[in-house]
Parts: sequence; C-alpha cells; structure tokens
Amino acid sequence: MKATARAHPIQGLVKYHGMRDEELRLPYHDSISVCTAPSNTTTTAEFDPDLDEDVYRIGGEVETGRGAERIRTVVDEVRRRAGFDHRVRLESENNFASNIGLGSSSSGFAAAALACVEAAGLDLTLPEVSTIARRGSSSAARAVTGGFSDLYAGLNDEDCRSERLPVADEIADDLRIVIGEVPSYKETEQAHAEAADSHMFEARLAHIHDQLAEMKDALREGDFHRAFETAEHDSLSLAATTMTGPAGWVYWQPDTLEIFNAVRALRDNGVPAYFSTDTGATVYVNTRVDHVDDVEAAIADCGIDTHVWEVGGPAHVVDEPLF
Repeated sequence: MKATARAHPIQGLVKYHGMRDEELRLPYHDSISVCTAPSNTTTTAEFDPDLDEDVYRIGGEVETGRGAERIRTVVDEVRRRAGFDHRVRLESENNFASNIGLGSSSSGFAAAALACVEAAGLDLTLPEVSTIARRGSSSAARAVTGGFSDLYAGLNDEDCRSERLPVADEIADDLRIVIGEVPSYKETEQAHAEAADSHMFEARLAHIHDQLAEMKDALREGDFHRAFETAEHDSLSLAATTMTGPAGWVYWQPDTLEIFNAVRALRDNGVPAYFSTDTGATVYVNTRVDHVDDVEAAIADCGIDTHVWEVGGPAHVVDEPLF
C-alpha cells in the first residue's frame, strides 16, 4: 500500500482570497491558475497497519504543529473514503524554494493527496482527487488537475472541485514564466483568515467575477495581452486587500517593486511582459518564448536570481519512491 506522486505548483492568475469554510477550505469565489514546470513536489505515501502513528516528513524534517494538522486532513479524508484506519508514512521533497510565494503548498498537498489515494487503492478521477487536496490547500486542488485550471466555488465536494480550462495553443505552448526569486518568508494562512475583515474585501468580491470571465475568454481566444494583463491587475487587487486587513500585512519587498518597474520598462519598449505575485515577495513575469531571454536578462540586471519555467501538467504517479 505504497505509492509516489508528483505535482507542479501553481501561479495564481485570478486568485482566491479568504475561505467561507476553514475546515473544508471552501473559497468565496472561483479561482484560476497555471501550473509551473519543471518545479515540482514528489511525495511517497505508505499505509501500514503495523504503524502506531502517522509520520510526515518534508525535506527530511518531521512535520509537526499546524503543518502536520493540514496534512492529516488530507490523509483522514483518504482513510474515510477507503474505509480503513491504517497509519501512514508520508515523505515529501520539493525541487524549488518553499514559503517565498512559489506555491509550494499547492504542489505539496496535490502530490500528497494523489499519493495517498493511490496507496489506498481508490479509483478516483483527478477532479475527485482535487476535492481531497483542497482540504490541505485550496490552491492544491488546481495543482491536481494541472495546466490552466479553475477551482469552482461551492458548498460541497460535488461543486467545489478543480477542472482544466480550454486554452488556445498560442498561450499554452508560448507562455514562459521568468521567476524573480525574492526570499522572504510569508504566512498565507494569516492572510486568508483575516481577508473578510479588510474594507477592500467587498470591493474585490464585486469585481472578481468580471476578472474570472475576462481570464477564461482570453485564454480560450489566445489573447496573451488580455490574459496576463488581467493576472497583473488581479495581483494588485489581492495585495490591496491583504494590506488593508487588521494586520496590515505587506509581503512585497524592495526587490519586488524593482522587478515591477523593470517589467513596465520592458513593456514600454514593446516586450510582452506582465508581472504577477501570489501571497509572497517573489515575482512571476509572464512573457512569450521569443522574448524570454530579454526578460530574464532585465530581471537578472536587478541583482535577482531567476528561473525560467513553463506550463506544467497534472499531478501524476511516478515510479520513484522516496523510501
């Protein structure tokens, strides 16, 4: 009863913020993202009736506290569906930096959910697996289905699940994502917990459905400018909401703003480049394959480490166990 799965993290394009149900992690509205590759999380899970307790290791370190609680919500749901109560050994490794705004929780819980589902012998579709991953992180639901995906809002697992979106080849094949890595620890759960307390939250809810419709239409039609301009605007809207919550949480750093200015300068010179951030200081710069070298050079000139990623696929089982 052992299996290994791999998942890619997500870049939020139209991001969710806040949860109407913290236990089931049901968001207030839909959210759209794109998975990024070759960044990934690999997780091996084994259910063993001889184990006395669950063991969770992330990057070789035993996970405790709130992190372990979130993993347990995923594992418990798999146990419930499988109809047994065996303890689990779960080990996970990322090939990219964690807790700096690159979506490590999305790939982590997506890989954990699929590995546990396979180890338990459950026969589920990826949208069904996404409802299990969502219990650890709402963004993980979209990392399960991969590519460009939409997590639909709802009050139960039948409705609140992730599905792939139709995307024109001009975007799916041409998109390159230059990462401007700004190491600055962030705590996403705090931001979600106080989202509704921001006086900007209702304003965000009022326009988010237009953003979602705009993004879906642009992706389907292959309108690169409209899709990633929308993602850039959504990043600014999200930041306005987090900054005006009770904690006044500002996660951008001076390097973040320097990247924004570099991207705008590129665009003034005719380069298709659009910045995007999730809840963190690190920046995604979305551009086309023909311009990726210019964009990467401009970000590197800011003295910032860069990576070039592309669109990643769905979570999948691999034959590379970690133990």
